[in-house]
Amino acid sequence: MELMKKNIVVVGGGPGGLAAAVTAAREGKKVLLVERNGYLGGQLGSGLPFLAFWDKKRRQVIGGFAQEFVDRLQEEGASFGHAYCPHHLSTTLIDPFYSRILCFQMVKEAGVELLLHSELSGVHVEDGRIRSVVISGKGQNIEVEADIFIDATGDGDLASMSGAECEKGDSESHVMQPPTLMFNLAGIHFDRFYDFIEAHPEELPYDVLSNIEEGYNADFLRENRSFIFLGMHHLLEELRKKGECPVDRETVIFIRQPNPGEIAVNTIRLLNFDGSDIHDLSNGEMEAHLQIPKLIKMFKENVPGFENCYLSSINASIGVRESRRVMGIKKLNHEDAVAGKRPEDTVALCSYFIDVHNGAGRGTYRVSIEEPFGIPYGCLVSKDIPNLMMAGRDISTDHLAFGATRIMNVCMAVGQAAGLAASMSIDGKQNPEQVDTDELRKKLLEQNAILEV
Repeated sequence: MELMKKNIVVVGGGPGGLAAAVTAAREGKKVLLVERNGYLGGQLGSGLPFLAFWDKKRRQVIGGFAQEFVDRLQEEGASFGHAYCPHHLSTTLIDPFYSRILCFQMVKEAGVELLLHSELSGVHVEDGRIRSVVISGKGQNIEVEADIFIDATGDGDLASMSGAECEKGDSESHVMQPPTLMFNLAGIHFDRFYDFIEAHPEELPYDVLSNIEEGYNADFLRENRSFIFLGMHHLLEELRKKGECPVDRETVIFIRQPNPGEIAVNTIRLLNFDGSDIHDLSNGEMEAHLQIPKLIKMFKENVPGFENCYLSSINASIGVRESRRVMGIKKLNHEDAVAGKRPEDTVALCSYFIDVHNGAGRGTYRVSIEEPFGIPYGCLVSKDIPNLMMAGRDISTDHLAFGATRIMNVCMAVGQAAGLAASMSIDGKQNPEQVDTDELRKKLLEQNAILEV
């Protein structure tokens, strides 16, 4: 078996893993980034926008690596930057395919070594520490030794395989939020759609959402190049009664894309799904694809402006909202999030509302965040494995706080902190738990992170 030796191994090349790997490599560390797909960025390439770079007072709360990513996309005409949204606080449209190109540019510039089309297949733990991992792909097995390992799989695969404690779903039912397979439709006649919403304001989400400000209307959609439309509750109910609604949810979500006449659709829903289970993943990919033609038919026949729409792309893999969360030396709870607490070891801010989609049926639980809260450094460090860190949506939170921290730019912010802390840990020949958080915060600020508003 081939043997590699690195300072840091990051497993998972989504937003959190990308930020962690590039940040650590920029600090001069030898970094390996492992990704099961043939591209980097995860859901960055799905058509989803960044949400809540701003808080309710329109103050920017996320900077650093995530802002650099947006800046570089804007330079290439692949993003319009941040725009106010009465529901999502701010939206930042990103071109999904150029985002994938930018991910490769950034890892190559930083000197990160890549293993794509590769899965984590084994973890060797000795004396309570991860000594090495086994990476498999195309019939090859590669053992990789390192000082620090960062789980950026989103599903906590590395942590689970190493024996670290993980949690799933809420404490009672363990039901997890449902996944979505993103797909794009082109041929949309936006003016007809805006006119339909103007004539039918009941299809706006005010009667199903409590955390939405005034001004979310047809004029807002007309004037905003980066809009997200969420609504059509009444239409879906009517169609459901006739057996013509293929998804068990109360609203549809359309996300305008950079290309003329194109939207990304965030509406597919799979219930009682566990994204860390290979059987659920396999069946879910199939069932999600089979929902697409039914949704297209529903839109064409019932939504003005969609009469001539057609399928332009399908995301490469299903988007898992929730699976494992790895328990850290600290755990962020939703009470502290709602209270806007910012602990002394805060390494990232989050202002997005608590957004929990029902994994067993219709409905979404939402709680507004009035003041941005801090994500403590201890949420990025495993309580069980001293050289294991987390970056992305699998950090240590409770089920409800996770409903806010799971968004992509927050994953980037914690990934940047994890990559920098891992580098500092190696420099100091210490475990990540022993990193001086005051010094870490100082270095994050020097990298243009935002830790206070």
